[in-house]
Amino acid sequence: MKKVKEAVKYIKKHSKVHPTIGIILGSGLGSFTKEIKIEQEILYIDIPHFPVSTVKGHSGKLVFGELNGKKVVAMAGRFHFYEGYTTAEVIFPVRVLKFLGIETLLISNAAGGTNNTFKVGDLMIIKDHISMLTHNPLLGKNDEKFGPRFPDMSEPYKKILIDKAKNIAAAKNIDLQEGVYIGVTGPTFETRAEYKMLNSLGGDAVGMSTVQEVIAAVHMGLPVFAISVITDIGIRQEENIITHEEVLQAAKDAEPKMTYILKELIAVI
Repeated sequence: MKKVKEAVKYIKKHSKVHPTIGIILGSGLGSFTKEIKIEQEILYIDIPHFPVSTVKGHSGKLVFGELNGKKVVAMAGRFHFYEGYTTAEVIFPVRVLKFLGIETLLISNAAGGTNNTFKVGDLMIIKDHISMLTHNPLLGKNDEKFGPRFPDMSEPYKKILIDKAKNIAAAKNIDLQEGVYIGVTGPTFETRAEYKMLNSLGGDAVGMSTVQEVIAAVHMGLPVFAISVITDIGIRQEENIITHEEVLQAAKDAEPKMTYILKELIAVI
């Protein structure tokens, strides 16, 4: 809490924006910030105790401004357990956003499809998740200032926000998938056998982020909406090899549809 307060104090000193909506942007999805009427930008490296993005496709700054009449703060770049950060470091920014005053958290990510009816470029609303061998970020002594010892996870992704997003997409004739996201540690892409196993467990998509952030948000009582861009299909032909560059390109191609949905969702929150 002391570190969170120090980070918040620094940010408030350098930004006069009072955001009500926080946005976390995934790999290859950083162009969303172009939609924001930017008022301030703060580099992660300048914020006390803030981690620094090390992954290509994550620029590493907080972007403050206005979008569709709402004050927002966007994380252009997130943090992952596979980068060597602790779970406390991975979720640190989410806690900072909460104490900056956000009331809703929107999350995007790039994910691999384990549902063989999906195709590259699909958008999948996350309706639930499975944490697969990822460390729970709430391990250790609980601080009641953040939330309860045993937070309920029966509705980690708010149904009312999901319904609003579906209506927005339908009005624009944007096809949406809906499914379960499985969080893994990475950084390796899954083996063919692992993709099949994840699908058999009930997963529709798999990725290396989001789950820990959502747990931290729910712990603090923040409503969450999350959407995945399906950048590859895991259950695939033998000769198909997945590269990070291809993931970034697929995310870039699908970004306009995701951007539209998030923009319009912000307007009606």
